[in-house]
Amino acid sequence: MSQPLSRKQSESDVPKSVAPASTYRLQLGPGFTFAQAGEAVPYLASLGVSHLHLSPVLEAVPGSTHGYDVTDHARVRAELGGETGLRELSRTARAHGLGLVLDIVPNHMAVPTPLRLNRPLWDVLRHGPDSPYARWFDIDWEAGGGQVLLPVLAGPADSCELKADGDVLRYGEQEFPLREGTAALEPSELLAAQWYRPAWWREARTSLNYRRFFTISDLIGVRVEDPEVFTATHAKVLELVRDGIAQGLRIDHVDGLADPGRYLRRLRAAAGEDCWVVVEKILGHEERLPSGWPVAGTTGYDALRRVDGVFTDPDGAAELARSYARRTGLPDWEATAEAAAREVLTGDLAAELAALERRAGSELKPAITELLVAYPVYRPYPEAPEPAPQAVERASAVCGPAAVAAVRELLLSDAAFAARFAQTSAALRAKSLEDRAFYRHAPLLSATEVGGEPGRPAVAVAEFHAYCAALEEDWPGSGTVLSTHDTKRSADVRARISVLSQAPELMDPPGGEELPDGTGPDGAAPADPQLAWVARQSALGLGPVPQAAPRLADALLKAAREAALHTSWTDPDEAYEAAVTGYVPPAADLPPGPAQAARANLLGMALLHLAMPGVPEVYQGAETEYRALVDPDNRRPVEFPRRALARLDAGGAPAGPAEEKLALTAALLRLRRSRPGLFTGYAPLAARGAAAGHCLAFARPAGLVAVATRLSHRLAGAGGWRDTVLPLPPGRWTPLAWAGGAAGGPYEGEVRLAALLDVLPVAVLVRAGDPDADGDGDSGGNAGRLRRADGGGLPDA
Repeated sequence: MSQPLSRKQSESDVPKSVAPASTYRLQLGPGFTFAQAGEAVPYLASLGVSHLHLSPVLEAVPGSTHGYDVTDHARVRAELGGETGLRELSRTARAHGLGLVLDIVPNHMAVPTPLRLNRPLWDVLRHGPDSPYARWFDIDWEAGGGQVLLPVLAGPADSCELKADGDVLRYGEQEFPLREGTAALEPSELLAAQWYRPAWWREARTSLNYRRFFTISDLIGVRVEDPEVFTATHAKVLELVRDGIAQGLRIDHVDGLADPGRYLRRLRAAAGEDCWVVVEKILGHEERLPSGWPVAGTTGYDALRRVDGVFTDPDGAAELARSYARRTGLPDWEATAEAAAREVLTGDLAAELAALERRAGSELKPAITELLVAYPVYRPYPEAPEPAPQAVERASAVCGPAAVAAVRELLLSDAAFAARFAQTSAALRAKSLEDRAFYRHAPLLSATEVGGEPGRPAVAVAEFHAYCAALEEDWPGSGTVLSTHDTKRSADVRARISVLSQAPELMDPPGGEELPDGTGPDGAAPADPQLAWVARQSALGLGPVPQAAPRLADALLKAAREAALHTSWTDPDEAYEAAVTGYVPPAADLPPGPAQAARANLLGMALLHLAMPGVPEVYQGAETEYRALVDPDNRRPVEFPRRALARLDAGGAPAGPAEEKLALTAALLRLRRSRPGLFTGYAPLAARGAAAGHCLAFARPAGLVAVATRLSHRLAGAGGWRDTVLPLPPGRWTPLAWAGGAAGGPYEGEVRLAALLDVLPVAVLVRAGDPDADGDGDSGGNAGRLRRADGGGLPDA
């Protein structure tokens, strides 16, 4: 056994790069540790990825399955294997040519049980505003009467037993620090003497006086805008970057920060120019990432919307929207989104709205409310503090221009007010759109995804090309994703649901009967046609997979609670929730024609994602067909398809769409890693002929062409490709021979799509004889045999 390298030796030889060739997301937790990730490294290296993207690695609440509930920024999480385990994983990855990207959480940390796990917060609760950690948290001491409201009690305080025990206050298994000198006080005086007030959890909605993550009171906001807080909370992460353990950082929820731009500039200065940094930022329609941010781009939800949308038929989507409205009686997207925003702002975020009202004055509360409800994107930024004109116009029509002008003046002159307005706006958009309206407005569930536009689900080919060209020009190192730990449905589930836009008749009830309008499935609760619609689409998307019924039942219950039409997380209707399981339809697959369209979507989406500009991320297990619903379903342990990949590498033919996707994914990941120069530039290609609209093709001018079939069910109904041809860029083009892929060629001038896409609905062409395409000989460009970094290869077709 070789001797372990010292810290300096172990990471000094990691090659530096501007951006990874690709990343592979691993969800760490007590059930999947650094050691287990290390065991997967040889397989992941053979798959072709260049970097592993790890979910948060710092100390978190014990048992946390996600790690976003950080308790200690100075330590690597012991349950994962501690810092020793992380450094060992880095060594293993490096030995196989892989780097690491870390997911960091600057916006918030946990209010854990036991509370003393968060030492800074424990100190603040003991010593109050005089604590050296008081500057860490956004606490409005004045609003709380000198106390922090802690919404931890199961009921009103006078019905709960709290008692002093030494230097702590106990409530059941929970304990809180007692202020010095107060332990001997009478019970009637004890609570009033503390720097905090234990309260019924329901009081958080209206009385909470600290900033939190969205509406989750168990996650307290951290003031990383303070240089000392930044230094303390980032020291360990930056040490890992400097030591070469990590070559990249993903910044979670950057819109929660007071000044994201300033934070990112400080981070860039500390992490160095070579560290790849992307931000979790949801971009609205036509919104652009601030050009001054020193990052490579976003985590990629903007790419997800374009890839999903270009496989959506606008006519069928409109038909589904009409049918959904007729059957459910629910309003259109615009009305749904506005109603959800008002509910969330005045209900779930009432405490945040009250904080803005205290700074601005009660007379301006209506104007603040209307501006927030009407805001068209997640938030404004200090670089461009002028409020969005659309919001100003709509708010002025309701409240009058004078009140809105007064709020505008505050936004331009009061930095603290502007920051809190922006942070509240971001929380409002996330909770009212992603976590409410997206669950209510369900004509086409594949469109109700993070970053999506349910009112405009389809993306035209020209719009897709324009997006890709701009991405290559402005943010070529930006991340791109199709499935994540936060997507409500994995890409392959959405690929199946999206087929409904080409075959909306599949949403017609069996036998033509309408959905029930009397009682629910169990006869006890009122019928819910909206939930029945969601259940049918979800079942068609998931298909006949193991444990489909209980997985669907869990997802439907979560959907019903998030939609908050009949039940909710805070006010559950037990009778309604008991009936939810009855809405789960029997396991059923798509009919043959739509099933082939789902296959075309699955492979087409994978191809576009892996060949388009940006740095593609493969979510764990999604290199093959991966069907998952909303969390926690999408965070289940995965079985890596090691044997399937080895069999394909040995010359075996792919068995079905899952292995077709695996072969395509491995081929393109390996190509990206061994010959990154191929993936530069972007040029749309236009087919010619009767079915031209069903071809989406583009060139990476250095020597690669990607061709995908879109709306294939409509294509089949119209007679197929017929005489449609694809004109090619100059040169001789050879199909990339991934297992089961297109054979034939080389092609020059143009190619008949009926021939190119005869076997599979996608194709990848590489310019024959191109110096960059030939690379260093590892990929065998002319022969069409793609080599792995370790010398193996995918077979010729």
